[in-house]
Amino acid sequence: MQTNAKPSVMIVDDEDMVITSLRAYLRLETDYNVEGFTDPEDAVKSLEANQVEVVVTDYLMPKMNGIQLLAHAKQLQPEATRILLTGHADKQSAIQAINDVGLYQYLEKPWENAQLLLVIQNGIERTQLLRSLESKISELDMAHSNLKDVQSRLLRAFM
Repeated sequence: MQTNAKPSVMIVDDEDMVITSLRAYLRLETDYNVEGFTDPEDAVKSLEANQVEVVVTDYLMPKMNGIQLLAHAKQLQPEATRILLTGHADKQSAIQAINDVGLYQYLEKPWENAQLLLVIQNGIERTQLLRSLESKISELDMAHSNLKDVQSRLLRAFM
């Protein structure tokens, strides 16, 4: 999986104008890599090959809804932060998304740019902290394994 030095944000919406608007805003305000997709299936393919910190998706799209897309994102990159945008104030969908895909945030359209930016920034920080924690746990597991190996060799040496 390809990783980037700069945080990556994926935006998925079947309306190209939404992607263009968000991409332009984020590029003005941040130095993030911003990828946009109008086809959720293309977004899933990208998630298979490229690491992202945040996935922002619309709820209602053809082929696949936002919750289905976020389920793929959770499976492929469980530590990535998942954000759902919707024009429909459907509380049941929000509850389903929170339960099914570990949704980080649910925002209604039209969103406020400053609020969305703050949610994305916090999501990036969350993802980076989770990845750092996973790395530290892996290092501890390796150190523990090495220690057990040394203990085992010491015991054999004295038996």
